[in-house]
Amino acid sequence: MIRLTPLGLWARGRVLPCSVGRGGLTRAKREGDGATPVGRHRIVGLLYRPDRVARPGSWARPILPGDLWCDASGDPAYNQPVRAPFAPSHEAMRRADPLYDIVLVTDWNFPQARPGAGSAIFLHQWRRPGFPTAGCIAMARRDLTWLASVVRPGELLEVPDLPRWPARWAGARHGKD
Repeated sequence: MIRLTPLGLWARGRVLPCSVGRGGLTRAKREGDGATPVGRHRIVGLLYRPDRVARPGSWARPILPGDLWCDASGDPAYNQPVRAPFAPSHEAMRRADPLYDIVLVTDWNFPQARPGAGSAIFLHQWRRPGFPTAGCIAMARRDLTWLASVVRPGELLEVPDLPRWPARWAGARHGKD
């Protein structure tokens, strides 16, 4: 099991410094609120950029040109991977920056998505230490690479309700990861 603590993610006896959503932690996740959902989530996918990193685990799937993730809550493909061309709102999985070079996908509102309950809750690389996300959990590349190499499909990620999440990890900046 992986568990979020005030010190970071606790996994296999290690603490990995991390950041959460700019909206902090929430029990009432909504699309676009910038918050990280509290609860017990499963790791259901491992994605990687084969042009940038080695395959981090035997079950990893490559992120290819045209891979997207639908965040249009009214669309039937909401919170699902989709392929370009795709007109409804979406996130590009193959980004110019390194944030999605390795992505652990959680089962938050997936695969049977409730419209508006939040999408694309991933574990990925952070922009810089402590920089908040749009709702994901982010960490240093070396820590993410290690975590991706040891995590198994279906592994539990526990995000407890921590009412006073350290301010250095949940900031007031806005925007996508």
